[in-house]
Amino acid sequence: MRLFVAAIPPDGVLDQIEQWMSSGRSVAGGVDLRWTRRDQWHLTLAFLGEVDDSLLAALDRRLGAVAKRHGRQLLSIEGLGRFDGRVLWAGVRGDREALKDLARAVQAACRKAGAAVDERPFRPHVTLARARHPIDLRPVLESLPELRTREWSTDYIHLVRSHLGPHPTYETIGSWALREPD
Repeated sequence: MRLFVAAIPPDGVLDQIEQWMSSGRSVAGGVDLRWTRRDQWHLTLAFLGEVDDSLLAALDRRLGAVAKRHGRQLLSIEGLGRFDGRVLWAGVRGDREALKDLARAVQAACRKAGAAVDERPFRPHVTLARARHPIDLRPVLESLPELRTREWSTDYIHLVRSHLGPHPTYETIGSWALREPD
């Protein structure tokens, strides 16, 4: 099964992104982008790719231990950017250092459980759209309205299974509460 570990913004923040998306889609209407859906908005902490079912118990134990050691972070979604002419994303502001520490701990836990972890540098973001082919996204970014959400707390980490296909879907198969602030 294809897995990743993520933090998912709460419904109020997802509502704000959804509201922005309706105006963003109309502004960038002439550009060939596949806009992501609300149920796909998340911050990936670790991408694992294909994982054997036999590793699920070890992932459950290790991710649970990480959650007990790491506190919640206050974040907001703010700003826009692009990766490689293919991905349009929203940035993350707030306690980014604590979020990076959490991502490193999640990645280490997944490795110790026996899963391969994508080694790309951690860049906290929410993917908003993907281009089918590389294009110059700069004009799109310049035309889009500003995106800024309210502050929110990362209360949980989630182990998510992605089902690929013409309309990819995500299924949460495990969640662990992060430590309450002291």
